[in-house]
Amino acid sequence: MLIALVAAIAALFTSTGTSNAGLDNELSLVDGQGRTLTIQQWDTFLNGVFPLDRNRLTREWFHSGRAKYIVAGEGAEDFEGSLELGYQIGFPWSLGVGINFSYTTPNIAFDGLEGAGFFTPGIGDEFTGIVTPPLFPGVSISADLGNGPGIQEVATFAVDVEGAEGAVAVSNAHGTVTGAAGGVLLRPYARLIASTGDSVTTYGEPWNMN
Repeated sequence: MLIALVAAIAALFTSTGTSNAGLDNELSLVDGQGRTLTIQQWDTFLNGVFPLDRNRLTREWFHSGRAKYIVAGEGAEDFEGSLELGYQIGFPWSLGVGINFSYTTPNIAFDGLEGAGFFTPGIGDEFTGIVTPPLFPGVSISADLGNGPGIQEVATFAVDVEGAEGAVAVSNAHGTVTGAAGGVLLRPYARLIASTGDSVTTYGEPWNMN
């Protein structure tokens, strides 16, 4: 049920994220069938850490959070599509080599009903009603972002969804970017794509991985 796509990023120094409790951002769209498609990001937490390889051209972080979709209107229960999570990655320049993005997801859980649980970092560090087992024990992907400067969009994973609402939760996904000289910005996004081709995407605030 899970379609792995791609992901990764790293950088120079250390960055400390701030936990955001509650709804972070959302966007709605009326599709061609008159249904209102809403996509939301909840409790996004990107924790930038000192790179384990001690390379000044590496950025390393951990990502936890949840994406939720809601379909309203006639035929909402018959909705079919996919829910996709990923990043927009911005970097000023590379040092003579292409920038590599690496991403590992140790735990992904999906709940087709309202109230899916998720990991809340910094608040007792415990799971709240997490749906188990996870869809995958882990997804690991690497991608070449090319030479900088530039902004690249990478989808870390996608799941097939159906019904009027659902949510997907990610706990402590690990990302790195290597080869980036200068700071790296990560803008997390969530995208709902209907089987009819309609899509709506919500973007979060940029996280600085300095």
